[in-house]
Amino acid sequence: MKLITLNIWGGHVREPLLQFIAKHQNIDIFCLQEVYHKAQNKFATDDKTVSLNIFSELSDLLPNHQPFFRPVIGNMQGNAYGIGMFVKKGIKVAQEGEVTIHHNPDYPTDAPNGHGPTHSRKLQWIQCEIENQPYTIMNVHGLWNGMGKTDTPERIAQSQKIRDFMDSLHTPKILCGDFNLRPETKSLEILKKGMKDMVEIYQIPSTRSSHYPKRKEQPFADYILTCPKIDIKQFKVLTDEVSDHSPLLLEF
Repeated sequence: MKLITLNIWGGHVREPLLQFIAKHQNIDIFCLQEVYHKAQNKFATDDKTVSLNIFSELSDLLPNHQPFFRPVIGNMQGNAYGIGMFVKKGIKVAQEGEVTIHHNPDYPTDAPNGHGPTHSRKLQWIQCEIENQPYTIMNVHGLWNGMGKTDTPERIAQSQKIRDFMDSLHTPKILCGDFNLRPETKSLEILKKGMKDMVEIYQIPSTRSSHYPKRKEQPFADYILTCPKIDIKQFKVLTDEVSDHSPLLLEF
């Protein structure tokens, strides 16, 4: 089984991203962050171009995958921004859902162009069966606060909510995504308890691409954590420049 996690940056590096997805039809599970779905406006206040219907476009590029989208701004019907997963047809998805891991009740979701990425955060999950073995795959885009990727009370509380959800599971599990955390944080330590950190084990120097201007100062944001029951075949950071994040590939 092969899994890729990637923050797609709203589809800002559009054509390379579409080509990347199209050439990776063999990937069993995609876990994507910063995904727009039938949106009317982008949520950010910068001048970066995005693809407002990138989820549908990726669905068209992956006809042999089942699409799953969870909005963090907007709703399931559209005009939304959130996180998404694509699971190859033939893999039985028994259940899927979301967990709110950070709530910002003051975020003005109806404001033109939004008010930046201080919005609420959700964990997206699926329970799937692979060769009659159930697995839970979790996709997350962690809290951003504009002040780096260090510990804050909100981030620690967010990690504890994720931890509580993981502890409730009775299947082998994988947690992946853009955590917006530095490796040495307590927030990440909470998530790593009882899990294997692929970035640490494989001594990865960075999960950011050259599109990220702070790559040298803040080389990490993305992680894949697996429980010990999962047999890892390979893990690597792909060199494709399709976002300001690099794609992470796990084979298990």
